[in-house]
Amino acid sequence: MGRLTTLKPTLDTLPPRLGPAPGDEQDRNKHRQTAEPWRKWYQLVRWKRLRIETFKRDLFTCQMAGCGKIEGNTSKLICDHVTPHKGDEALFFDEKNLQTLCKPCHDTFKQREERSRRRF
Repeated sequence: MGRLTTLKPTLDTLPPRLGPAPGDEQDRNKHRQTAEPWRKWYQLVRWKRLRIETFKRDLFTCQMAGCGKIEGNTSKLICDHVTPHKGDEALFFDEKNLQTLCKPCHDTFKQREERSRRRF
């Protein structure tokens, strides 16, 4: 009787179909950059200037109803699009479509609102 040998797999490893695993922020960001090319606009000097101008216009104050937090540290502020631009360059850079939000308001209330819009 002959020896048993292991067979080589006939199928290659398939890439994940759901995207990067939760918690792997670098892979998630790479995936988002390729899936949504407009994300590169956030790195443009034009956007960075517009962001600061929006903060100045709003006096570094969160515009969420009921919050009104004043934050001098701009890393804790978000320049938020009132109407989601969905890749529309004119809407992305429209200063009338921008508002200042503190990070907690943006990450809770605003994100919850935008997620609920996607369901319909």
